Amino acid sequence: MSATVTTTKSTTTPGKTAGSASRMSLAKVLLIVAGALVALSVLRTFVDAAQQADFDRVTSAGQIGAALGLAVPIGLAGLGGLWAERAGVVNIGLEGMMILGTFFGAWAGYQTNPWVGVLAGVLGGAVGGLVHAIATVTFGVDHIISGVAINILALGATTYLAKRWFEPLSDIGGSPKQSPQVDDLPTFTVPGLSDWLSTLENHHWFVVSDIAGILGGLVTEISALTILAVLLVIGSFFVLWKTSFGLRLRSCGENPTAAESLGVNVYLYKYAAVVTSGALAGLGGVFLALVRSHIYNEGQTGGRGYIGLAAMLFGNWRPGGLAMGAGLFGYSDALQLRNGGATVHALLLLVALGLALLAGWRLFRKSYLGGAVAGAGAVLLIVWYLLSDTVSNDLVAGTPYVVTLLVMGMASQRLRMPKANNKPYRKGQGT
Repeated sequence: MSATVTTTKSTTTPGKTAGSASRMSLAKVLLIVAGALVALSVLRTFVDAAQQADFDRVTSAGQIGAALGLAVPIGLAGLGGLWAERAGVVNIGLEGMMILGTFFGAWAGYQTNPWVGVLAGVLGGAVGGLVHAIATVTFGVDHIISGVAINILALGATTYLAKRWFEPLSDIGGSPKQSPQVDDLPTFTVPGLSDWLSTLENHHWFVVSDIAGILGGLVTEISALTILAVLLVIGSFFVLWKTSFGLRLRSCGENPTAAESLGVNVYLYKYAAVVTSGALAGLGGVFLALVRSHIYNEGQTGGRGYIGLAAMLFGNWRPGGLAMGAGLFGYSDALQLRNGGATVHALLLLVALGLALLAGWRLFRKSYLGGAVAGAGAVLLIVWYLLSDTVSNDLVAGTPYVVTLLVMGMASQRLRMPKANNKPYRKGQGT
C-alpha cells in the first residue's frame, strides 16, 4: 500500500507542475488583455496631437479588421502545425502546403465558384500533408528534410502549372505569376451594432472608445472563412482535448509505444493528424488567395507558414495560445501595412513600456540577468523614440518578423513540446 502511495505521488506531482507551467489561467489572460487596453489608451492620451492622429488608428475598427484578416492564415497554418506535432510529426512543410492551397483554390475558384475553390485548396494542402506523412511516418525520413523538400516541390509545381494554366488567360488577367480574378466570398456585418460601435469609437473616450474600435473590427465585414477559422480553432480544442480520438492522437505524440500497447493504431493517427495539418494549411492559403487578394500570386504566402509555426510555439502547442500568437503577428503586420513609420514609431513607446514591466517582474522573481536585459531594451527604445520622429521604411517592413523574434525569445523558457516529437517510430520497436 505504501509503495502504491509513493508511486502515485511521484507521477501526479510532476504532471500537475507541468500542466500548471504549460498554460496560463483565464484570470491571467484577462489581466493581460486589460493591461494592454489600458496601456494603449494611456499612450493615446499622452502622445502629442500631431502623433495622436496616427497612433489612434491602432485600435480603430479598420486596423483591427486588417489585423484579423492577416492573422487568419497565420492561425490556420499554426493550427495545422499543432495537429501534426501533437501526433509527434514536425511539419516544416506548412509553407508549401499553403502555396498549394493558394494555387488550387484560385484555379478552381476561377473555373467554377469560390466555394469549390475553397474545397480544392483544402484538398491541395491535404495532398501535401499526405506526401509528408508517407515520407515521415511510413519511410522514416527526417521530418525537417521532408518538410523542406515539400516547400521546394510545392513552389516548383505551382510555378510550372501557373505557366501552363494561367499564361494562356492573359486576356483576362492571367500570367505566369498570377491567376485571373476570382469572385468574392460572402462577408457578414452585425447590423446596428457596427454603427453603434463606430459612434463610440469616434468619441475618443479613454478605454471605452478603444474597446469599441476593437469590437467594431470584429463585427464589420467579416469573411465567411474568418468565421470558419474561429470555429476550427474552437473545434480543434474540443476534438484534441475532450474526445477519446484526441486523447489517442496526443498519446502518439507523447509516447507512441505506450499507445501501441493499449491498442492504438499509431500509424493511422499520425496519418490522420498530418493530412489534417496539410488541409488546414491549405485553407490558410485559400484565405490569402480568395479573401485577401482574390487572385493567386506567386510568392503571396510570404513565409506565413513559418510564422504560423512560431505562433504555435508561442501558444505552447495549445489552440488558445496559438490564436493569441497569430493575433499578435497579424496585428504587427497590419500596423506596418496600413500606417507605416509614424504608427510604428509611436509603438516603440508601447514596447518600451512592456519591456519595463517585464524587467520589473523578472527582478521581482530574482531573475537579475533577464531583468537587466529587458530594462536595457526599454531604455534603448525610449531613447530611440525621443531622438526620432519616424521609423525608416526598411525597418517598418520587417516589423512582423522582429515581433516574431522578440516574442519567441521571451516565450522560449516556458515551452514544452510533445515528448516524442520528431522521433522515428516503428511498430513493435519503440521510439
